[in-house]
Amino acid sequence: MPNDNSIPTTESISVTNIDKSELTCAKCNAACCQLEVMLITETGVPEQYIDRDQWGGETMKKLDDGWCICVDRETKLCTIYENRPWVCRIFEMGSYECSDEFIPAN
Repeated sequence: MPNDNSIPTTESISVTNIDKSELTCAKCNAACCQLEVMLITETGVPEQYIDRDQWGGETMKKLDDGWCICVDRETKLCTIYENRPWVCRIFEMGSYECSDEFIPAN
């Protein structure tokens, strides 16, 4: 008699592997610039680019399309690079977070 508590299995699981040599900022559509960016240290982000979340924490403003307000839409470069948030400074190209968000450029 089958055990009703058995764990279901799948016949196949789709896996996408990205060659890390393909992961470069120039080959991506700045997917990381669509993530939520918490401001946890003072880096000099100009006040007009800062929002407050529902708990009172500071975050980078996003535009209606979900992109960080500081991303130049044509070049996909940060317009406040020298004063970018700490989280943006430590975001590592090719990391799990990067490869998980990677959007190939056209």
